[in-house]
Amino acid sequence: MIEVLSVASEVYPLIKTGGLADVAGALPAALAERGISVRTLIPGYPAVTGGISGGRVVAEFGALFGGEARVIAARAGGLDLIVLDAPYLFDRPGNPYMSPDGWDWPDNWRRFAALSWVAHELAVGLVEGYRPQVLHAHDWTAGLVPAYVKYGPSDRIKTVMTIHNLAFQGTFGADIFTQLRLPSHAFSMEGVEYYGGVGYLKSGLECADIVTTVSPTYAAEIRTPAFGMGLDGLLENRSETVFGVLNGIDVTAWDPATDASLAQTYTASTTHKRIANKMALQEAFGLEVANAPLFGVVSRLTWQKGIDLLVACVDALVAQGAQLAVLGSGETELENGLRAAAMRHPGKVGIVTRYDERLSHLVQGGADVVMVPSRFEPCGLTQLYALRYGAIPLVSRVGGLNDTVIDANVAALYAGVATGIQFAPPDEHALADAIRRALDLYRQPESWKKMQRRGMKSDVSWETSAARYADIYANLLGLKDYDDQNG
Repeated sequence: MIEVLSVASEVYPLIKTGGLADVAGALPAALAERGISVRTLIPGYPAVTGGISGGRVVAEFGALFGGEARVIAARAGGLDLIVLDAPYLFDRPGNPYMSPDGWDWPDNWRRFAALSWVAHELAVGLVEGYRPQVLHAHDWTAGLVPAYVKYGPSDRIKTVMTIHNLAFQGTFGADIFTQLRLPSHAFSMEGVEYYGGVGYLKSGLECADIVTTVSPTYAAEIRTPAFGMGLDGLLENRSETVFGVLNGIDVTAWDPATDASLAQTYTASTTHKRIANKMALQEAFGLEVANAPLFGVVSRLTWQKGIDLLVACVDALVAQGAQLAVLGSGETELENGLRAAAMRHPGKVGIVTRYDERLSHLVQGGADVVMVPSRFEPCGLTQLYALRYGAIPLVSRVGGLNDTVIDANVAALYAGVATGIQFAPPDEHALADAIRRALDLYRQPESWKKMQRRGMKSDVSWETSAARYADIYANLLGLKDYDDQNG
């Protein structure tokens, strides 16, 4: 059996701000079916320490980046967890990365250096009887993991660095370097140095054995200046070890046939029952309970997610007889723009500016169309949920959105393969045209129903992606016939 330690700053169902948590929470179970044991190292935020019971202390540190800490082994949410219990680093309210006033915690460099250091210590024998063979680091918050391995005492450990969003890089001043427990020669282009400072994600991309990201299209995009966020040269130089592995979703947690968050469960053969969820969604967002096409959005309200494009198109959407329900929070200007639209169009536009897992399920189960108008999108999970729940995804043609949604163009409709609507480029004119196309299709009930059912039959599980990760781990460890041995 291959032993993998997954290192992540959030994991569903204990702590979640975005898709990283969903991936970190769902992938271990999918890998277990392929004979791979995964434990997840996670910071001991209040939501995490409060969500575990029966854990046992397996290691203690008298001085770990500024304070005392414990390592706790526990099981929660179906996951085997290793919790870094360091209250001086992680016992803080609200968002894992930001203070209540909306600013990044000034010691984030220290918090996530500690997480990465403990991952390395676990791999070199911190806990008797546990020696993971692969360290799988997720995003910048685990970006120092490959560096600690590269500059550490063992060449036995293999490392995988996964980019969930290249826009978040974890860059800090050079003054922190001397406190990172790395040798002086690690401050170089081949190590953690990045434009004169320290780059956590950059160091992970430089030092890891394998780099993955969450869709094939995004893996190609980030090797170009347009999407590379300053790291395209590095990624292009090591393109032979950069792979796009498409995300999946937890099809048990996201199943319209059993979802307790819905007003009415249903299957691909009973999509007419979605009307009960639509009515519940309209009521939840203060919309008129009417037989109108309902567009839903579940998103961070940011420029990256294209929410400014949505704000620009709201009036035209309503003028064509549609409704809009938006769930999410983010940039103040965009929140205010959507609130203003709701005031202009009472009963037609509703916005809820908070994280609400139950409502997010209801949007998928009740909206006719789920919109993801992102300017860039590494993979995106929202459109996968939409497919699973019979909502038609309307997406920009970037990243994983391009890889998972088949556009309802004339040829695809004729061939009977369309599952949604794509638009390009990501601007308000193309989005407005996509909205018109969606409304035209909505007014063709038979074609619409076929698209719904086709989407619901799409394979959005982790099965294929878990097999790809199993191959990556096995190849790193020289187990070329691993798949044959494990079915």
